[in-house]
Amino acid sequence: MTTLTRNDTTRRAFVASGMAALALPFLPGSAAALTEDTATALIDKVVMDINRVIASGRSLGAMIKEFESIFRRYADVPIIAQSTLGQDWKRASSGQKQAYVSAFRGYVARKYGKRFKEFEGGNVEVRGVRKVRSGYEVKSFVTLPGRRPFEVAFLVSDRSGRDLFFDMIIEGISLRLTERTEIGSMLDRRKGNIDALIGDLQQAG
Repeated sequence: MTTLTRNDTTRRAFVASGMAALALPFLPGSAAALTEDTATALIDKVVMDINRVIASGRSLGAMIKEFESIFRRYADVPIIAQSTLGQDWKRASSGQKQAYVSAFRGYVARKYGKRFKEFEGGNVEVRGVRKVRSGYEVKSFVTLPGRRPFEVAFLVSDRSGRDLFFDMIIEGISLRLTERTEIGSMLDRRKGNIDALIGDLQQAG
């Protein structure tokens, strides 16, 4: 018979009930300095770099390195990583937190870099922005030969002190919420062992 620890029980309850909470503002403070124009300008840069990579014709490995660089430059990786680990972030040591953010960055670059590789021959274009409670949602559309355009949206905030995106939503599917579930399952399989989770992330994607 498997006995759940307090951390296991709490973590499972968080996964079941916390998904909606992750959609709310994650960081304290005010986003007053962020404007529609600056949010759009950030995602214009993101999209320009993505288009450059998908048009480069480089190998998948080289493209993934480029996507990791884009993610590092324009995404609020520490906040996304902390969000995906949930309350287990609180019990992680400083070294584990640093290692987790690094492993998560590589994991996301590999996983979503493969997805962006599918955009080869197409184009990504920013087409709209709207104010949301947590900052701004900037919408872009991907046009691929023989397919209807589909949406990739970015949620942008300046609450970490810089204009950065803290979520990417591809065809209605949130990176943060998806990875919160994935990583929660991975951590459960490792019985809450954060070091083992970090090792898994270094190999996954």
